[in-house]
Amino acid sequence: MKKDIIIPKVENVHIVAIQEWSDDFQENCWYAYLLNATNETLEMAMLISRAYGLINGEERNTMQLRHAFAKVEPQTAVKIEFLENNVLQLENEFMLSYFIGSQMFDKKFIFKENSINKNAKIDLPIISNQGIMAV
Repeated sequence: MKKDIIIPKVENVHIVAIQEWSDDFQENCWYAYLLNATNETLEMAMLISRAYGLINGEERNTMQLRHAFAKVEPQTAVKIEFLENNVLQLENEFMLSYFIGSQMFDKKFIFKENSINKNAKIDLPIISNQGIMAV
C-alpha cells in the first residue's frame, strides 16, 4: 500500500528570512516569509514553526506557532512571523503543507543555528530583496 502513495516534490516554494526595518523596535529585524515562485495558487497553506537547540549548554525550545493562509497567489511572498534575535542562534523549523488543486504538498524547511545573519544574504527569487533561504 505504501508504494501506491505518491508524495509530490515541493519545487519553487520557499521559506526565507528577510531583514527589514521595524518602526516598533527602531532597528532592522528578521522576518520569515513564504515565497510562492510557482505559477500556481497555493491553497490552504498551513505552517507550524518552532525553534530548538542549545544556548550556553542548556536545552531550549520555543512554543509552536501555527499560521494559515487561505491562498498564496503565484509569484508572491507573504510574511509569516517575526524572528526574535534570541531564536536566531537556535535551529528554526517550519513545517509547510498546502494544496495545488487536489494534490497535497508537504515539506520541512530548516534554518540551521546561526545561519540567519546579514553576512549570509543572497538574492531571492521573485522579490527584489536579499535574505536567507531555509533548506
